[in-house]
Amino acid sequence: MTMTIQHTNRTGDVYYLHERTSKTGKTLYHFSKNPEGILANAIPEGYEVYENPAAQVFLRKIPPKIITDEEVAIVKNGIKEYTKLSYFIVDVKKNSIEVFLSDQTLDRANEFCSNLGPLAYGKEDAIKDFLIRHAYYSPMMRFVLINEEDRTFMVERWCFRGRVDDWIDLHAAGDLPSLVRKFCVHLDKESFYDLM
Repeated sequence: MTMTIQHTNRTGDVYYLHERTSKTGKTLYHFSKNPEGILANAIPEGYEVYENPAAQVFLRKIPPKIITDEEVAIVKNGIKEYTKLSYFIVDVKKNSIEVFLSDQTLDRANEFCSNLGPLAYGKEDAIKDFLIRHAYYSPMMRFVLINEEDRTFMVERWCFRGRVDDWIDLHAAGDLPSLVRKFCVHLDKESFYDLM
């Protein structure tokens, strides 16, 4: 029996890697939740499975490694140390480490279950798990590598001003641990919106 390439995303959905041949004879790949069709039994060389913060699954070319695993760990560990957040996603895009926060927290999930009253009795854990796994994650902060030699980063935060939805520069640059220590404490707090 041949093994197929499958990926279970954070919401629990299983994606299957499909392949097909184009009119020019080239093999094309895509992920789908549908297990029917021609399934690939290997990831093509030079490619990887990537799940984005929205829990969508793609096959993509392995990007050049600009950000190190240690730098990603600094951000993840900093969020755990300097905030009370349990649910967040750290994603690497080219030369930046992006932090996404969940619109769902355990407190909100508990409140939802209590509002359901008897309907939730005996199902609280399953309901909370479902809400948290299916939460939407929004971009909040990113650390952008601006000098590869001395590993200097700058920090930006997401601006939520209607037409201006985009990253704004916080005019701070330095080593990553210092920036994480200084700015991650503002995640999920009112002070976040005062950062300029």
